[in-house]
Amino acid sequence: MSSLRILFLGGSGVISTACVRAAVAVGHHVTVLNRGRRSRAVPDGVRELVADVRDGDAVRAALGRERFDVVADFLSFTPEHVETALTATGPSGQYVFVSSASAYQKPPRRVPVTESTPLHNPFWSYSRDKIACEDLLVRRSRDEGLPMTIVRPSHTYDHTSLPTLGGWTDIARLRAGKPVVVHGDGTSRWTITHADDFAVAFTGILGHPAAIGDSFTITGSHAPTWNDIYQWTADAAGVVSPRFVHIASETIARWAPGLGPTLVGDKAHSMVFDTTKVATLVPEFRTTITYDEGAQRIIDHYDAHPELQRVDDDLDALFDRMVAHADAAGA
Repeated sequence: MSSLRILFLGGSGVISTACVRAAVAVGHHVTVLNRGRRSRAVPDGVRELVADVRDGDAVRAALGRERFDVVADFLSFTPEHVETALTATGPSGQYVFVSSASAYQKPPRRVPVTESTPLHNPFWSYSRDKIACEDLLVRRSRDEGLPMTIVRPSHTYDHTSLPTLGGWTDIARLRAGKPVVVHGDGTSRWTITHADDFAVAFTGILGHPAAIGDSFTITGSHAPTWNDIYQWTADAAGVVSPRFVHIASETIARWAPGLGPTLVGDKAHSMVFDTTKVATLVPEFRTTITYDEGAQRIIDHYDAHPELQRVDDDLDALFDRMVAHADAAGA
């Protein structure tokens, strides 16, 4: 593989940090551009530029006349964001837009979900905005020859990100012997992908001629049930006999509207993906880190950093009320 000049818009998030590492590891010349408020270290040799990606003039000033073989955009969430990014970064050999697998039809009519599954999510505005971004790029590709590639990750995590409803609040509840709320009956299957695995596929399509003008789902093949995910999390936290209280996603959404869109619009449904398309271009891509291992990495990280162990008191109290209501209804 020849070395590419790659600009990451972002480069400090859960997914993009892993992708920056992977790109450097295979010998690419990497520049990251963001607001400079990163909490994760970038590898040696990565050039860092500071600018607000929403400010086109600031981005142009930071980049000057420099052009890139690839622009990887992790920070655009609306069509206006995409337009600003395209204009500010100038022509490139490939513009890679990071969309979301939540854009796929909800609930899905059939699984596994493939790239031909319709894009339709009436429950979550985030997903609809991503669809609108994709529509813009497809039009630009068709009408103007824009060399774009669309990538759709699903739930991608690293050692910093707990996947449960309450995050660290759930761990605190488990360790205190309190019941933890699980959406639905816990039997729906959920594809959960470690960022290091995702980065292998993502890096493999950068600069790949067959990726231009196309879209790719990038997830692993690991799709445990939510009961498995919560149990492995409890195991990692050293909790021997956790109590899980199952509550319908729609009910949780009524109690906690802030959690509603991600549940009803995504996590309430079994989401299993066929990633044959990207694996054809990147045959080395596979799942190497399953969540039973990932959960232990997460808990170890939080236990090593007590300052991260933040309990949301309001959410904790809300979980208590949900559990009490569920117990009363089942009495």
